[in-house]
Amino acid sequence: MSISKKPSEEFVVVRHRPGHKLRRFLVMLVVTVMAALIGYAAGSTLEGFRLSDVTASRDELKTELRELRSRYAEASQQLVNLERGRTIDQQALAQTRRTIARLETQISSLKADLTFYKNIMAPSETSTGLQVDRFTVSRARQEGAYNFKLVLTQVGNNKNYISGMVAVNVIGSRNGEKEVVALRDLSDDIEDLGVKFRFRYFQDIDGLFALPEGFEPLEVQVVAQAEGKKSTQAERTFDWGSLTEK
Repeated sequence: MSISKKPSEEFVVVRHRPGHKLRRFLVMLVVTVMAALIGYAAGSTLEGFRLSDVTASRDELKTELRELRSRYAEASQQLVNLERGRTIDQQALAQTRRTIARLETQISSLKADLTFYKNIMAPSETSTGLQVDRFTVSRARQEGAYNFKLVLTQVGNNKNYISGMVAVNVIGSRNGEKEVVALRDLSDDIEDLGVKFRFRYFQDIDGLFALPEGFEPLEVQVVAQAEGKKSTQAERTFDWGSLTEK
C-alpha cells in the first residue's frame, strides 16, 4: 500500500504592527488636505489676478469714457457755436442786402428828383412852360382800386405862379366798345370835371379811384390848361400796361 504525501504547505510570516493602518490613513488624509489647500490657494491667487485685471480694465474704461464724454461735449459746443455764427452771418448778410437794396432805391429816387429839379430850373429849349411830368398808379387794398399821383411842373420861367385846370380821362373798352371815363366818375376825391392847380415850380395831385366792373383800361389821358395872359396847354397820354407793370 502506497502512502501519498501531501504537498508541503508554505507559511508567510507577517510582522504584526499595531496602528500601522491608522497611521497610513492619517498620512493619506494629511496629503489630501494639503493638496486641497494648495489647489485652493493657487485658485485664489489666480482668481485674485483675474479680479485685479478686471478692476484695472474697468477703471481704464471709465477714464476713457470720461474723456470721450468731455470731447463730445466740447465738439457739441463747437458745433453749436459754428451754427450760431453761421446763422448770425446769414442774418447779417440778409440785412446788408436789404440795406443795399434800400439805398439803391433811395439813390434812384434821388437821381430822379435831381433830374426833375434840373428840368425845372434848367430846361431844354424844346420843353418850357406848363408840363405834365408824370402820372403813376399803384394797386390799393380794395379790389379793382388804384392809388394815383399826377405831377405838373412849370419849366423855365418860375418867377410867376401858374394856375388852371387839369382833366384826367381813362380810355378803355367795355363789352367790346371803346369808352372814355373821366377820373371824376371813378374817384371820390375829385368832384369837378377838372382839378384846379396853382403853383410856381410843381404840384402833386393824388387820390384813389376804382375801375367799373367789366371795364378794361388801355390808356390814361391827362390834359392841363393854364389860364391868364400866357395861356398854355399840356397834354400827355400814358399806356396803362406801362403804368401797372411794376
